[in-house]
Amino acid sequence: MRLTELIKTIRPSRIINFKDIDIKGITCDSRKVKKDFIFVAIKGFKDDGFRFIPEAIKRGAKVVVSYRMPKTKDISGASCIIVKNTRKTLSELSSILFKAISQKIKLIGITGTNGKTTTAYFIENILKRNGKAPLVIGTIDYHFKDKYFPSLNTTPSIEDTYNLFSEAVKEGINYAVMEVSSHALSQDRVAGLHFSYAIFTNLSRDHLDYHKRIENYFSSKAKLFLKLNREDFAIINYDDPYGKKLLKLTKAKIISYGLNKKADFFAYKIKLRPQGSLFTVKSSQGRFDFFSPLIGRYNLYNILAGICFAFSEGLNLNSIREAMVEFNPPSGRLQKVKVPLDYHVFVDYAHTPSALKEVLLTLKGIFKKRIILVFGCGGDRDRGKRPQMGRIATELADLSIITSDNPRSEDPLKIAKDILRGIKKKNYKMIIDRKEAIFYALSSAKRDDVVLIAGKGHENYQIIKDKKFFFNDCKVVQEYFKSDNV
Repeated sequence: MRLTELIKTIRPSRIINFKDIDIKGITCDSRKVKKDFIFVAIKGFKDDGFRFIPEAIKRGAKVVVSYRMPKTKDISGASCIIVKNTRKTLSELSSILFKAISQKIKLIGITGTNGKTTTAYFIENILKRNGKAPLVIGTIDYHFKDKYFPSLNTTPSIEDTYNLFSEAVKEGINYAVMEVSSHALSQDRVAGLHFSYAIFTNLSRDHLDYHKRIENYFSSKAKLFLKLNREDFAIINYDDPYGKKLLKLTKAKIISYGLNKKADFFAYKIKLRPQGSLFTVKSSQGRFDFFSPLIGRYNLYNILAGICFAFSEGLNLNSIREAMVEFNPPSGRLQKVKVPLDYHVFVDYAHTPSALKEVLLTLKGIFKKRIILVFGCGGDRDRGKRPQMGRIATELADLSIITSDNPRSEDPLKIAKDILRGIKKKNYKMIIDRKEAIFYALSSAKRDDVVLIAGKGHENYQIIKDKKFFFNDCKVVQEYFKSDNV
C-alpha cells in the first residue's frame, strides 16, 4: 500500500522528508524491521523505541513514526511522521494495512475482571459444535485448530494480533474470540480492530497499581463498547453495577444477561451440585433448560454470556446444549485435580478479592466439610487488595495458608505481612515456600475436605526477582502423592 493512502486517516503534527513509497509492513520492534517497513517508536514502561530509530533505518525502515522529532542524522533517507500518540497510530495504521485480512474475521471481544477465559472457551466450544474452528486469543495461550502459541500477554500487540489473523485466515478461520485486557484498551493496542461483539463479564478491584483508581479501570474497559457500531452487539452483565453503566454508553445492539428478571436472558430454577449446574434460561426467544458440568453461581454468568452470543449469531439450540454438556473448565479455572485419597483438590486462578470470594462461596455452598485454602498475592502489583484477600480468605475458609505467588522484586514475607493486616481470626498459617504450603495443606486434609490452591491457575512458573522458575500447582499436587508424605 502506498504511504499516501495509508496515512490519510491519521493527523500528523509534522511530516519530514515525505516520500510516497510502497509500504511492505509495520512494527514497533526494531529487530523485526524489514525493507520498506514503517517503524513506530513507542515509549514503553522499561524502554523507549525512540532510541532505536537509527537501528530501524539501518534494517530497512523507510518511514519512522515518532512522538518527537529525531536528530536529522538519525533519520537520513527516511520519511518521519510526528504524531501525539504513537501507540494509537500503530493500531490505526495496522488496521488499514491489514484491512483485507481483518475483514475475513468476525471478532468477539471479552472484557471484565473475572470470567474472560471461561467465557471465551465456552464460545469456542459452541462455534466448534457449529462446524467452526475459531482463533482464541487469551490468558492461557493463543490457538486455532491444532496450532498453539504461547501467551505473552492476555491481549497481544497489534502486530502479533494481525500475524495471528493472517495465519488463521490461511487455515480458513473466520471467527476470533479475544480476551481484551484493560491494559490493552488503555494502551490503544486494539484501537484499529473492529469488534462485531463486545462482552462484559464483571468489574471489581484489580490492576490498580496501573490504573490507580477503579474509575480509570472502568473507563479503560468501556472503550471496547464505545467503539462499537450500531450493527454490532454489546453483551452485558446486567447484575453488575458497572454493566448498568455500560448500557448507557454504547450505541450497539444491547443484549443483557444475569439472574435478574429484567435481563434479556436470565437464569432461574438454579440447582448447584458437585456434578454441575441445572438451570432454566428465559428470554424473548423462549424458556430453555440447561445442564453444565461447571460448578458455581459465578460460572452461570460466563455460560449466560455464551448463550447470548449463540442466540445473537443464530446458532442451533441443540448445539448450545451439546457444547455446554461437553465443556470442561479451562486449565486452572476451578480445575479438579484427581487424588488417590477421599478429599477434593481444586486449582483456581482466583487472584482478586472478588474472584477469591466467589470461588470460596461456591465451594462452601456445595461441599459441607472443611475448606483449606492456599493463596498469596503477587509482588509489584496492587498492594491495597492484599489485606482484603486476607480478610476474605480467613472469613470463608476454615484454614488459610498464606504463601508466595509471583513475588517479583518484592520480599515475599513483606507481601504476606500485608495480607495479615486484613485478618482478624487465627485460622491461618504462614508458609512462604509455595511447594511446602501445598504439601502442608494436602497433609492436613481429611475425608471430604476441600483443598483450594488459588492464585496461579494455569501458570507454570514463579517469578522471583526478574527470573521465571518452573512451578505448576497441579504438578506439585501430583508430586506430593508420589512422595513418601502420603
